[in-house]
Amino acid sequence: MPVPAIHATKADLVELFSSIQGEGPLAGFRQVFVRFSGCNLVCAYCDTEFRPQATCKVEQGPASGTWANWPNPVRLDTVLSQIDAWLTASPGVHHSISLTGGEPLHSIASLRPWLGPLRQRLPLHLETNGTLPEALSEVVDQIDLISADIKLTSVCGVQTPWETHQRFLAVAGRRLLCVKAVVDEHSTLDEVRRAATLLQAGCHDVDFILQPRTTDRGVTLPATLLFALQSAAAQIHPRVRVLPQMHRFLNLA
Repeated sequence: MPVPAIHATKADLVELFSSIQGEGPLAGFRQVFVRFSGCNLVCAYCDTEFRPQATCKVEQGPASGTWANWPNPVRLDTVLSQIDAWLTASPGVHHSISLTGGEPLHSIASLRPWLGPLRQRLPLHLETNGTLPEALSEVVDQIDLISADIKLTSVCGVQTPWETHQRFLAVAGRRLLCVKAVVDEHSTLDEVRRAATLLQAGCHDVDFILQPRTTDRGVTLPATLLFALQSAAAQIHPRVRVLPQMHRFLNLA
């Protein structure tokens, strides 16, 4: 039987691997990570390679540290075959597929036809910078979980797009799992209060996660400031959690 045409679609990817989620409410679950290239933002703290590459790195086995290079753009059916192999080798261990980047919605034309076949295998978890509401509206019904960022000026080095974030969260609606803001020693009480106000107005039942910037040296943000930021946000939106990037401490991709 010939492969359906939809499975022959291609996309530019950076990485494909199976690992433990290290951020947010799904931290600790095993996921398949599909990292799309390209992003509409350039954040000062970004620790991920997202620029278009000649090849996509594919880890040969979970935590193996051995990677193959597939030429870009990568065919969907090739990706599905690899995912099926991981699911067969470790039945029941994977919680979902993380669509990450960069910014996956920046590749909406490539992403759109991938969602159905991927979702037949596992629920889809979109990790997004929360700034492309129009693109999200095209695919939101095919996404199961959304983790959206609020980009704080103090950390990102660019003006926080408050109105855009508000429109994005309105579209994300019932799919929203959490809203995250990376914070560091430059973050202010006023900006986390404004972020908390944004959530409380439209997403009052969603976790607001303050993620202290995590580097190879660990978390350098003073605990006193972290507590003050959490307290300021919690006065407005009580569901405020502090979670670092766990995978950094586990030495995982």
